[in-house]
This record gives sequence, C-alpha cells and structure tokens, in this order.
Amino acid sequence: MTPQGASAAAAKLALQALAAQPITIETEPPGPRAREMIARALPHMSPSLIHCYPLMVRRASGCMVEDVDGNVFLDAEAGVATASTGHCHPAIAAAIAEQAEVLIHICGTDFHYPGYGAICEKLAQLARGIGPNQHEWQTFLTNSGTEAVEAGLKLARNHTHRPNLVAFRGGFHGRTLGALSLTASKSKYRKGFGPLLPNVYHAEYGSADSVEELFATVTAPEDVAAIVVEPVLGEGGYIVPPPDFLPRLRALADRHGIMLVFDEVQTGMGRTGKMFAAEHSGVVPDILLLAKGIASGMPLGAMMAPREKMTWQPGSHGSTIGGNPVSIAAGMATIKLLEGGLCAHAARVGVALRASLKTALAGDTSVTDVRGVGLMIGVEFATPELADAVANLCFRRGLIVLECGKKAIRLSPPLILTEEQARVTADVFAAACRDVRI
Repeated sequence: MTPQGASAAAAKLALQALAAQPITIETEPPGPRAREMIARALPHMSPSLIHCYPLMVRRASGCMVEDVDGNVFLDAEAGVATASTGHCHPAIAAAIAEQAEVLIHICGTDFHYPGYGAICEKLAQLARGIGPNQHEWQTFLTNSGTEAVEAGLKLARNHTHRPNLVAFRGGFHGRTLGALSLTASKSKYRKGFGPLLPNVYHAEYGSADSVEELFATVTAPEDVAAIVVEPVLGEGGYIVPPPDFLPRLRALADRHGIMLVFDEVQTGMGRTGKMFAAEHSGVVPDILLLAKGIASGMPLGAMMAPREKMTWQPGSHGSTIGGNPVSIAAGMATIKLLEGGLCAHAARVGVALRASLKTALAGDTSVTDVRGVGLMIGVEFATPELADAVANLCFRRGLIVLECGKKAIRLSPPLILTEEQARVTADVFAAACRDVRI
C-alpha cells in the first residue's frame, strides 16, 4: 500500500471510530482553535449567516460531530434534517466517490444521462405509495428545497392559469423571493425584502376553516392556483396538525380546481417514520416537493406531479446543475437505505425518544409540550428565553439541537440514531432543562 493509501485507510478507520464515540467535551466550546478560525473567517463571510453556535466542525460520522478542538458532539439536528442517513455513511460516500470518477456534470436540462431518469422513475414508484393513487408521476430535479418550491409555484400557475396562492402562518418554504412570499414563520426572514410576490394569502395552520374564511373574505377560490402546506409544520414549531386538516384541504382543492402542494422538504424521505409524511394521512397531493434528506447532505431537490398535472411546455423551466450525477448517486443510495429498513428504524426510535423525553421531562414546569412523529420531535417551552437557554446549554454539554417556532426546540437527528443515543439525547436534554436558570 502506498503512503497515500495508508493515510486514507487510517483516516477512514478514524472516521468510523468517531461514530461510536460518546459525547466528549475536552474544552469549553468554542475552544481556542475554533475561536481563532471563526475570527479569521467571519470578516470574509456574508453577515446574513446566523451561526446558531460557535461550532467549527472538523469531521462528522454517523450521529457524532467533532470540532477542531477535539470536542465530540451528539448531533440531534442532522444538518437541519438533511444528513438523513448520518454523516459520511459508507454507502453514500462510496456512491459519491464512484460516480465522481465517471461523470460529475453534463446538465440534465440539455442532455440525457442514466441517473436522472433512474431517480425520477424511483421517486414515481415511491409516490404511488401515498394513499390510493395510480398516478404516473413525473419529476423535475433541483439543487435545493427553495428551488423545488419555486418550480412548484410556476407549475401551479401555469397549469391553472390562476394568480393567487394560499400558504399558512408558521410555514417555512425557503428564502428566494417566491418561496419567501409563502414563508411566514418569522418576520425577520421577510424584513427589508419587499415587495414580495403579490396575491399570496396566509391562513391559520391546522385550520381548514381559516382557508374557507380567506375564500369568503379576501380571495375567491376560483382565483387560487395552489394551497401550499407542510404536512407537519417544520420551522414553525414541529407541529402535527389535526387529523382532519389535510383531508379537508384536499376536499377544498378538489371542489375549486386548486392544486394542493405538499412541501415535504423537511418531512419527506423517512423523517416521520414513513417515506413521505403524506402517508400518515393518505392524502395525495397534486404537487410534492422534496429536498434535504433525499441525498444525505448532497444538493438535490425534487418537484413532482402526476403526468396530467405536469402540463408546462418544454423550456418552461430548467436548471444547469439541478440533478447532477453525483447528487443523484447519493440520492439513489439514500433511497436504497430507506427502503432497506431505515424508515422503520426511524419510526421505532422516534417513539422511544419521545417516550424518554416525556418521562424525563415529567413535572418540569418549563416544558409545556413534547410532540412529533418519527424522528421529527418538538419540545415547547414556557418562554422563548427558556428555549434559547436550554439550546445553548445543550451545546455546551455536547448535544446539538436547534430552536423552532416561537419558543420550541426541535430534535431531528440522523435516522440511524440508536436507542442508546436516543436515551443519551433525552438525558442530556432533560438535565439542561433542569439546570437552566433564567
């Protein structure tokens, strides 16, 4: 073996070992090297980047993340629900490496290559598992979730020849101008960027009555192209809607010739314990939007619709890099793992994690709710200040979580999270809740 080969093999073994390590805080984060590197980087970076924590990541494997000072964290947010199969999963890494040696880019808008059609065919097969539908689904591939949303908006308007859109307060759909016009989770995302897309109306999430009220007061349903909704609210608080909500939206859309769009950028690809969150209700959307966990961290998104709804003409939309061969290879490997039992594993461990959290947090007056489905779990606090303090204390103790909604914390770990790691997550989280002092 060459010195380079030996070095690569040693690095691979070290990465595999990291996945089995426990939480280890060697120095109070951020450590000296992280502080130095962050201070050097910040002057050259856009101030729009938030950086929830001063975490300078060196490497990551499985559910564990190591910073440049040797601290090892348990990742309970998976790169904002994106590293679905865990960090650097061997099957994903192998698929990426193999494809990168053959074809990295050629542009799916202008040319054919095997992966593009193969993943579209696979996604069509998966979509037929949502409720009783025999649609022939077609797919447009994108680089991201917000691009999938933009494509969905264009298709909805093009297909219906209508201008208006209905979304929901608390929803997050992206930050490009069209997607941002739908987003209503935090006003800071919209501040200073108006005028946004016109003819967008927001209803109360979880309330079909609120949509009917919009139809009665501000927009005739005959002018509405699409109702865009997250089957489980993500950024807005990890809220599971009432069981009649999505069926009633489907009925309203059918009654008025409106396209029902499910934004499953965060909820899709096993996050809720099923391939798509829509499967929990059996409601079949007219447009299905995917990204995040579809390719385990590689940039890939999808806008899907039945053939009879995908009626825009050639040249109506395109993407130079969307659906590039390397991202598709990661996507196909991800789907294979999800179909091979990872969805079921996420459902089982998600039940265990919610149960552990509820037990550990019982009697804690700072916590008002523990909710979710699969490995998409939200913990609501009495005040925003408590949520912020708990999130930051978790970080200092080696557990990475993110806030959401007005006063909640989300837990969206890699779908490979073990039951032992779930117990550690609940223990560290509950201890932080107990120890926070506002």
